[in-house]
Amino acid sequence: MIESNFRELAAVHRDEIISVRRHLHQYPELGFRERLTSAFVADALTRLGLSVRQGVAGTGVVALLKTGRPGPCLAVRADMDALPLTEATGLPFASQHDGVMHACGHDGHMAMVLGAARMLTAAREELCGTVKFIFQPAEEMLGGARHMVEAGVLESPRVDGIVGLHLWPDLATGRFGVRPGTVMASMDHVDITVHGKAGHGAAPHQGVDAILAAAHVLAALQALVSRESDPAEPVVLSMGSIRGGSLPNIIADRVEIRGTVRAVSSEAREHMQRRIAALAEAVAGGLNARAEVAYELGYPPTVNDPGLIRRAEACLLNLFGQEAVAALDRSPMTSEDMAFYMEQVPGAFLLVGAKGAGEGNYPLHHPQMTIDERALEYGAAFLAEFARDFLRTR
Repeated sequence: MIESNFRELAAVHRDEIISVRRHLHQYPELGFRERLTSAFVADALTRLGLSVRQGVAGTGVVALLKTGRPGPCLAVRADMDALPLTEATGLPFASQHDGVMHACGHDGHMAMVLGAARMLTAAREELCGTVKFIFQPAEEMLGGARHMVEAGVLESPRVDGIVGLHLWPDLATGRFGVRPGTVMASMDHVDITVHGKAGHGAAPHQGVDAILAAAHVLAALQALVSRESDPAEPVVLSMGSIRGGSLPNIIADRVEIRGTVRAVSSEAREHMQRRIAALAEAVAGGLNARAEVAYELGYPPTVNDPGLIRRAEACLLNLFGQEAVAALDRSPMTSEDMAFYMEQVPGAFLLVGAKGAGEGNYPLHHPQMTIDERALEYGAAFLAEFARDFLRTR
């Protein structure tokens, strides 16, 4: 049997993959509202002759490529939701939905997986087992992957491994960011409410200044990063919102502080959860105020399976050569709900370089963020190659 050359096939399908991405880019939808998007994806998968199920965890889509031969099941995942941003790229295919934009590359993720699905469907005789294509809602802050897991997406058939990609404008096109172990950080939310006692600004001794207490709490919390965290295991504490007070001559009786906590290990994550509450309460109490802490666990760390990462590197070498492999020396402190799948089954999550030549490269979540669309054929080829390697006919 002559095996398909997925690098060449991806180049053949390049225009189609780009066209899919541009269509999806024009019609972005927010988490759990991806109705047009899921309908488009389901139609494309159905036209490939796959077994398609819609409405999973709300708007999710799952499709099965069954080879008819016994073997493992590999899941290939894409996320579908966009961000609440007003696009400022000036592209001819810019968002047609006011205040919503694909600024995190999910349009490209879907296009790559659909491209891989087309190639794998044509090459099904080279596979054994099953490919399960997962298109999930609500990756952005809403944990759509967790809802998909709860809906049983990793069962019937049971998934033996999962692979996913994330477009990365900071990495040159044609390169893939690869890292065994933790590849993205956890992300949790913390809300701190500092309670004081209102009073007149001319008589501060008669009140308890919640603003002053909140300021001391904010300053003290940074010591948890600088003095209690292992420098070899990065932790990021970012308090992004503070609200309190009403007038300049009134002692505030309440201040609300909101932020996020990111860590690359479960131990560091647990330490921060415990110590933020203890420190905030102690510092506020020392100023006669009271701190109330609400800590919400968000996304766990995204942890790559070392064996699957070795397999991924071998696929990249086979397709593109050594230059394609960009070993990451540290984990980006961004987070991904791909982690929820990878808590349950072994997974490989790679970054796909999408940085074009020249100026004008903007980061993810920026209203002017764009990608080098050449990255899409690289990603589609890799996904198809990885799936064949995982499900190779023996």
